[in-house]
Amino acid sequence: MINFTELMQNVRQCTLCQNNLPLAAKPILQASAKAKILIAGQAPGRKAHDSGVPFDDASGVRLQQWLGLTTEQFYDPNLVAILPMGFCYPGTGKSGDLAPRPECAPTWRHKLLAEMTQIQLSIIIGQYAIKWHLPDYKGTVTAAVEQSLNHIQQQANLDNCSQLVLPHPSPRNNIWLKKHPWFNDALLPLLQQKVRELLANQQS
Repeated sequence: MINFTELMQNVRQCTLCQNNLPLAAKPILQASAKAKILIAGQAPGRKAHDSGVPFDDASGVRLQQWLGLTTEQFYDPNLVAILPMGFCYPGTGKSGDLAPRPECAPTWRHKLLAEMTQIQLSIIIGQYAIKWHLPDYKGTVTAAVEQSLNHIQQQANLDNCSQLVLPHPSPRNNIWLKKHPWFNDALLPLLQQKVRELLANQQS
């Protein structure tokens, strides 16, 4: 059995999809066996590929705001794990980045998550992450986000809230956010409260 450090080294050295990528294979992720929050997104963009830092763009700034985290907290692997469905930049298509490479998640995701036993909140972003984490769900991303809000509102407290579906924080989704004001008004305050509780428990 390899330990988590060795597993991460193997992931970072992966070239499984090299022949299908527009640029060199460069797995970009953030993880620790101690992480409390899991962010499951799509795949790193071009800026993240260039810098080697996940969510190193406007989407990352917005996601930090949604979570109520400072940049230092967001990039603390002992607090936040960032595991996209594809670890390498997949390239750009006609309407944004291409889908994450399908080889990545089945090769690495089970192995990584099996070691990350301290995760208390999973943030599921976008259709590819929904398909992996909620395999029985067949609806739209919008409906999944709405169901997350309904689930929280039905609970007596946030203790039973272990996962939330969010839309992608990209500026491309500004129109979606305007059309669904309940996301900012109702869901985000509850999400930020949950994150504050996790931070308080970590510090106590």
